[in-house]
Amino acid sequence: MQFAKKILSLLYKRLRNVLLFLYIPKKIEILCGFCLTHYLKWDIYSTKLMHKKNASIQSIADALGISVTTVSRVLNGVGKKYRISEKTIATVKAMASKQNYTPNRLAKSLRLKKTSTIGLIMPDISNPWFAKIAMKIEKASRNRGYNILLCNSNDSVDIEKNALEHLQDWMVDGIIMAPIGVEHEHIVHTQQSGTPVVLIDRYFEGINLPYVSTNDFEGAYKAAEHLIENGHQKIVCVQGVAQTSSNKQRVGGYKKALQDAGLHLDDSHVIGHDFSFANGYAQGLHIITHLLPKGITAIFSTGNQITLGLLKAFAEHNIKVPKDVSLVSYDEQNYSELLYTPLSTISHLEEEELGELALGLLFDEINGDELSGNKKILLSTALIQRSSVKKCSE
Repeated sequence: MQFAKKILSLLYKRLRNVLLFLYIPKKIEILCGFCLTHYLKWDIYSTKLMHKKNASIQSIADALGISVTTVSRVLNGVGKKYRISEKTIATVKAMASKQNYTPNRLAKSLRLKKTSTIGLIMPDISNPWFAKIAMKIEKASRNRGYNILLCNSNDSVDIEKNALEHLQDWMVDGIIMAPIGVEHEHIVHTQQSGTPVVLIDRYFEGINLPYVSTNDFEGAYKAAEHLIENGHQKIVCVQGVAQTSSNKQRVGGYKKALQDAGLHLDDSHVIGHDFSFANGYAQGLHIITHLLPKGITAIFSTGNQITLGLLKAFAEHNIKVPKDVSLVSYDEQNYSELLYTPLSTISHLEEEELGELALGLLFDEINGDELSGNKKILLSTALIQRSSVKKCSE
């Protein structure tokens, strides 16, 4: 009996590939010839539905008795262009709906060598500034008929490298990214391998990669100048990631304003190591413990998350802004004017255009066009004065 079962099992496996192409009843019983009282039950599910052929342009054309070309033109939305009658267009669409036809976008992408997809890499999607950039790029891309694959590098170069590799594997038409800003070789390699790349918000000086950013040096200069004009001479700068272009420019603008005012620059007044809330909180505690006792009267924060961390530390230790210390923050946010003390900030004047400008540069690269005009764009900034800065004599 066991031997018979083994033989039947082997036979079934050999014949199964043939049976799968046939219509098989829901259950069949294969009786064992050696013993009529013992048999095996084999459940073979009907493959009529499992292997039902997907609807295609060919199946629609066959059903209607018209050419594949006609069906293709209708389904690609160019029927009128080729003078296909309204009746035929309606008939093709009705048959496509009846057959549950869905276009094979992968096949189309391979044929056209175009996926209508753009990769987007942000360093910290929880940061309202980068979330806003991502939203604007997604909207602008959708208006152009493109989809977005969003990656969050989490301020990690390793994750950023991995994201670039995955986006290339998915054959995106191009990539827009706000880089970590510490390394650039892997980004240059991506571009040189044939995938267009445009940087946004952060960039690399001396590297031939198109970018759209803001004039961070100008914005930081305005922030420090505003504090100096209000009588502050001992001003702390809480910085972000030291190697990034945005941080270099912001710290540079702060230093230049102090220099132009003839003020002494103390290196110990430039503190911090990244743009995070945690860094802001830690530096806030450091300021309370070590710098306020030494006569510090004002702070320039280089990022909105840093600012929130500072405010948390101050609130916990009953430090009032601007009574105990004045504060100007880079990055205008929706909540800036809603805080208990409305916050003076540096605003990106043309932030609405960031997505469109970055996409414009990217499509020039994708289409192989010579970039018309400047491919390294810096947008202006503005100082928004509110209530977080007091005159030092007060």
